[in-house]
Amino acid sequence: MSLYQDIETQLKDAMRAQDKDRLMALRNIKSVLKNKAIDAKRDLNDAEVVQALSTLAKQRKESIEAFQSGGRQDLVEKEAAELKVIEGFLPQQLSAEELEKTIREAIAETQAQGAKDMGKVMKAVQPKVMGRADGKVVSELVKKLLG
Repeated sequence: MSLYQDIETQLKDAMRAQDKDRLMALRNIKSVLKNKAIDAKRDLNDAEVVQALSTLAKQRKESIEAFQSGGRQDLVEKEAAELKVIEGFLPQQLSAEELEKTIREAIAETQAQGAKDMGKVMKAVQPKVMGRADGKVVSELVKKLLG
């Protein structure tokens, strides 16, 4: 079963269970994926679905930070619940050790010498960690290992 089909199945289950919060989050996810499929003029593959879900998760995390600084605990809880649903579809996140190992391998592959080769390393690392590590964290670690 593809990831998109899994999302649709869970959407139907949430409807049957009348789980309003989960249903709203799943409808939001499906809407974003449907729009991406329309833009691409074809069905999305699992990698594209994971990429879209990663973007949604990042948006939710940023919203949570903004609402916390604004003192809106009600909205923090809503976004956190939606983030939990989104993360349920994402692959397991890499540990710091696994991420560092992957980056070191990419540095060796690309024969990167310093910070000027950061783009080459990022290009090699991104497909390997897509959806399994935050791009900002990856970028900072690459910069640290190259510098």
